[in-house]
Amino acid sequence: MLFQRVKSLDQILATAEKKGLTRQLGPFQLTMLGIGAIIGTGIFVLTAEAGQKAGPGMMVAFVIAAVVCALAALAYAELASMVPVAGSAYTYTYGVLGESVAWVVGWALVLEYTIAASTVCVGWSGYVNGLLANRGFGLPEFLRTGPMDGGTFNLLAFLIGLAVTFLLVVGTSKSAKVNAFLVLIKVAALTVFIFVALPAVKDPNFHPFVPNGWGSPMGGIGVLGAAASIFFAYVGFDAVSTAAEETKNPNRNIPIGLIGSLGVCTVYYLLVSYGAVGSVGAQPMLGPDGMALQPGTPEMAAACHASQALVCSKEALAHVVRLLDHNTLGNLIGFAASIALPSVILTMTYGQTRIFFTMARDGLLPSSLAKIHPRFHTPHVITLITGTFVSLFGAMFPVGILADVTNSGTLFAFMMVALGVLILRKKQPDRPRPFRTPMAWLVCPLAVIGCLLLFFNLSLKTIIIFFSWAAVGLVIYYLYGYRKSHLANGTEPD
Repeated sequence: MLFQRVKSLDQILATAEKKGLTRQLGPFQLTMLGIGAIIGTGIFVLTAEAGQKAGPGMMVAFVIAAVVCALAALAYAELASMVPVAGSAYTYTYGVLGESVAWVVGWALVLEYTIAASTVCVGWSGYVNGLLANRGFGLPEFLRTGPMDGGTFNLLAFLIGLAVTFLLVVGTSKSAKVNAFLVLIKVAALTVFIFVALPAVKDPNFHPFVPNGWGSPMGGIGVLGAAASIFFAYVGFDAVSTAAEETKNPNRNIPIGLIGSLGVCTVYYLLVSYGAVGSVGAQPMLGPDGMALQPGTPEMAAACHASQALVCSKEALAHVVRLLDHNTLGNLIGFAASIALPSVILTMTYGQTRIFFTMARDGLLPSSLAKIHPRFHTPHVITLITGTFVSLFGAMFPVGILADVTNSGTLFAFMMVALGVLILRKKQPDRPRPFRTPMAWLVCPLAVIGCLLLFFNLSLKTIIIFFSWAAVGLVIYYLYGYRKSHLANGTEPD
């Protein structure tokens, strides 16, 4: 129940490993951090999906998703600065709304991190399959996509998931220089796309602008349906908010980093979507009834067979450039995506293991899941379990369905964080806040409303999956976590 077994913020900070952090990050470094975390998922992977749902109106969808994400980010940053420990929204909720709600949030974060990693696996395989096909080394059709997308088993998505899992088990770490290099590759690829596509823009390609309308609740189609899907393209800002304890003058620099990175990415996304729509068109594929087909369905796969339409592409940006007779540049963009996207898979998979670690540390999951490998000193058990599911989901499901399921968990977690900010403002008004959400009593309710709006514009199937997942999670909690919780049993680790 709400407010049962609330773990005080002081307890959370005491339980977590204490470590002094030097305030050294300024606004520019934070903005670059955010850009690196955000670019590399949705814009490379979901442009075709957005086009099928909204047509040229995808450009508006990108703006709507960015505004909702910015509101949630400002709320997220306040709690991140107050509780700078592992666990993300799960930890914050534990300290405000109580253990059972925290469990549901943590369970929802499995959808955010694990399924997000699977989504990027599928996106990466689309680009690599395109590169191989253009070189004459394409895999058989049945190994390029999963069963819902016209194939049988997405082999490359499965293999990249396993490869990343292996790297995490043996303890491979990413250096700041490598990350910076990958950010440059991603930004350069988008910049090249913009310069190639913009001169080819033609006005007729924007008509009709919103062929599927603005959306309907649980329809998953229209501008709001597209915004609910491409919300995935902005997730990653928490890299900025969780750096609050290492930021100089966080009250000033955190909002600059958050809004700056989201602003830069939004401008890029708008230019990319404008170039894609205007140069080759993005009208949706229609069924026999004249209605737009749902992405990620056998019907959509059948309609797209042998089609060159943007909305059918598994490597949208490279595909557009090739259609504009720039084959080499198209291959280079595909190559850039194939290099940069695995780092996102690694980050998401790693993030999931940290969530599970925190939940195990609180006694809500078996401690055996968090065993440390004697040689590699990594949590090999939970990493192998997580990585196996990431790989299998990537092999079996299409990118659109995976992205929507990811967003359902993320949107729920963001709602809880925004509510948590307001509750703490009432319950602990004098607690130090290195960063304070500006106009919290306006920003946080708007964040909740925005998240609810997008959540209920996901498809009915996605919403059913989310609530079914939450129900399974609650059963597990009451069978295990409720009885084993360290907080309830007074067995908090020192």
